[in-house]
Amino acid sequence: MNVNELTAALALNQVPGVGLMIARRLYDAMGSATAVFEQREALPTLVPDITPRLVKALDCPEAFDRARQEMEFIHRHQLSAFTLNDADYPSRLRECPDAPIVLFYKGTASLNAPHIINIVGTRHATDYGAGFCRTLLADLRELCPDVLVISGLAYGIDICAHRAALDHELETVGVLAHGLDRIYPSQHRDTAARMTRRGGLLTEFLSGTNPDRQNFVRRNRIVAGMSDATIVVESAAKGGALITAGLAADYGRDCFACPGPVGAPYSVGCNNLIRDNGAVLLQSAEELVQAMGWRTKAQPQPVQRELFTTLTPDEQTVIDQLRRLPAGVQVNTLTVHTGLPINRLLALLFEMELKGLVAAQAGGTYRLL
Repeated sequence: MNVNELTAALALNQVPGVGLMIARRLYDAMGSATAVFEQREALPTLVPDITPRLVKALDCPEAFDRARQEMEFIHRHQLSAFTLNDADYPSRLRECPDAPIVLFYKGTASLNAPHIINIVGTRHATDYGAGFCRTLLADLRELCPDVLVISGLAYGIDICAHRAALDHELETVGVLAHGLDRIYPSQHRDTAARMTRRGGLLTEFLSGTNPDRQNFVRRNRIVAGMSDATIVVESAAKGGALITAGLAADYGRDCFACPGPVGAPYSVGCNNLIRDNGAVLLQSAEELVQAMGWRTKAQPQPVQRELFTTLTPDEQTVIDQLRRLPAGVQVNTLTVHTGLPINRLLALLFEMELKGLVAAQAGGTYRLL
């Protein structure tokens, strides 16, 4: 943890007039929160449309006072905090334009696990929905035991997913709509404690933040953005789970929905998603693994890359980056890391697919074979 950079990032979020999108824009333009403050007088020439008023607002001792208070809270409670530049920051989320510049975490699971799904749904889960969660995760434990399960620790499908994951020895992380100084709802405190030992709790909110309504909508983008796929188990015609599904689509991630009986009030949302091609119908863990192109326990180990001796320099560059980046890389991310133009990269990936070097997956991502 870079203490100075973390303090600056926390302060940037507290500057009046600097919201989420402006903070991210400044951070990306300058490369760090520290640089935003240290070079603030130069911002109008470095970042288009930055006003003198905003530059003046950055001279804000109160923001740094609040940041130092939060640093004390982090240290006192032995929490982790990640900025966008940190290796432990969720790499999938970093690709999203509205990703927070700071995250707070208490747990043991890697937020860059090889396979990450989120399971969301109604707060009024039925036996059908709860049973689907249990069966899906029990089977997924056998097929793909390194999967990380994300949800929101809320009533209903969220808590069913967390508890089913724990019962089947899968790591699970809850994304909170408040600070790490509380658990909401309090009835889920015991489950949350178990999760910190086999998974974790994650939030973008400072300590003292209340679980206000708008925070639940805001946290949904983290749930969607840090996952390879969103799975909607049960939903009414409107609800937070459908917002998460929409965000997943916006981020270019896969979305699945569990079908339900026609007319069932908490299956209407899922059935509509499937009808409108907003989600792929999902009936089992095997269907999920196949759709995502994930290698299962029963499949053979991949061939070592060293066996290929006729790689071109560009092919070697792509392979080096696929080794380094998390499994299932978006083309846009790959073009940034390889430096290859996207048209050249797409043609190269097609050639490499024919050679058996890489495989295309759902959602426009690629992985090494």
